[in-house]
Formats: sequence, C-alpha cells, structure tokens
Amino acid sequence: MQQTQDFALAPLAGHAALWIWLPMLGAIAVTIVALTLESTTPPTLTAWLTVPFVLAVGIVLTLAVRRRRIRLDHRTLRVEATFYTKTLPVEAIDLDKARVLSLEEHTDLAPMLKTNGFSLPGFKAGHFRLRNLGKAFCLLTDRSRVLTLPLRDGGLVLLSPARPADLLARLRELATPTPHR
Repeated sequence: MQQTQDFALAPLAGHAALWIWLPMLGAIAVTIVALTLESTTPPTLTAWLTVPFVLAVGIVLTLAVRRRRIRLDHRTLRVEATFYTKTLPVEAIDLDKARVLSLEEHTDLAPMLKTNGFSLPGFKAGHFRLRNLGKAFCLLTDRSRVLTLPLRDGGLVLLSPARPADLLARLRELATPTPHR
C-alpha cells in the first residue's frame, strides 16, 4: 500500500505573479528615475543597491508562491504553503465535521485578517483569522471548492486541493480503524 501520497492543488490564477512583480517593477522604475535625476551629489552605493535588492525580494516571493503541497505520509497530513508548514496527525482532525464548501457561500469561514501569512488576490497561505474570528491555517487557491478540516483543539485548516472530496475520503479511510485478524 502506498505510504506517501501527494494531492494536487487547485491551480493558482495566472495573474498572481503580476501582483508580485508589478509593485517590484514600479519600485525599480522609481528608483532608477530618482538615481538618474540631475543632482549636485552623486547617489550613494546604498541607493544603487536598491535595484538588485528589490529584484532579489521579487525572486524570493515568486519562489515562495511556488512552494505549495498537500501530502499524506502514513497517517500524517503535511501542508506546505509558501514560508509555512502545518503537520497534523490524522487523529487531530475532527473528520466527522470536515466538509467541502464554497467560501463564497460560507463567508463566515473566509480568511479576513492575516496574522502570520502570505496573501495575494486569489491566494492565501499561512495563519489567518476568519470572519467568524476563529483561527485557521490556510492554503487557498480556489475559494469555490475548499476542504475545511476542523481540528480537535479548536483550530481549522482550509485547503484547496484540485479534488477535495478525494483528499477527504483518503483522510477518512486512514482514520477508520483497521480490524485485526
């Protein structure tokens, strides 16, 4: 039997990279204009280092957005979301209350306040407060099909796998005790 299983995520909107690079390119353009303006004093080395620094930040953020994974390893769910990772034993999840839903309809579960996370339009990763003021760890790329996994300690995990029902079925299968012969 397969011990490690990866679950594909719902695709991230193609325009997500624009939300990283447009502000970065704008900052670079403003910096270059400011550095090339006629002045009585030459720009400092620190000012010239702004451009490569902004480029480096853009590259790091782009690579971070690409770090997205949902993996079941034995009886452990591991969610990797940009700079954040959540590892849970299947027993920590209240699977009787887990369900697939749309955040457009269930707005009380929508992430509202980023407490320690990464957010772009159409993408949420990390720790958030929900509209109902609950806490959740999120890896969301599609608000229309979200797997909600309530935790026995009161928290919540919100995920956007490509096929949320398959992940939920696999979690329930792992949680079912196997009969001993």
